[in-house]
Amino acid sequence: MILYGISTCDTCRKAQKALAAAGHPVTFRDIRAAPLTGAERAEFLAAFGERLVNRASTTWRALSEADRAAPAETLLAAHPTLMKRPVIRGAQLTLGWDGATQALHLK
Repeated sequence: MILYGISTCDTCRKAQKALAAAGHPVTFRDIRAAPLTGAERAEFLAAFGERLVNRASTTWRALSEADRAAPAETLLAAHPTLMKRPVIRGAQLTLGWDGATQALHLK
């Protein structure tokens, strides 16, 4: 299982801790230190669409209106921390750490 996120994200830390406690071997991938490849961005965008871009983030709020108008692929390539987190690659690819995602991965 791979958890994609950033090391300073509380939600990513909670997810990683819960998955490990449930007995899942978790590999953490810090997207700031090791940004997504073009193929990974394309896969995640195909799976989640525009939901992959976190429009509530500090990074988003710091962007100009012109930058915000760019395609999601371009935004995520230039600003990896715009990715909503965590993305978890397990039996299924999931986005976020809500109740449904927890139920899926912690059973």
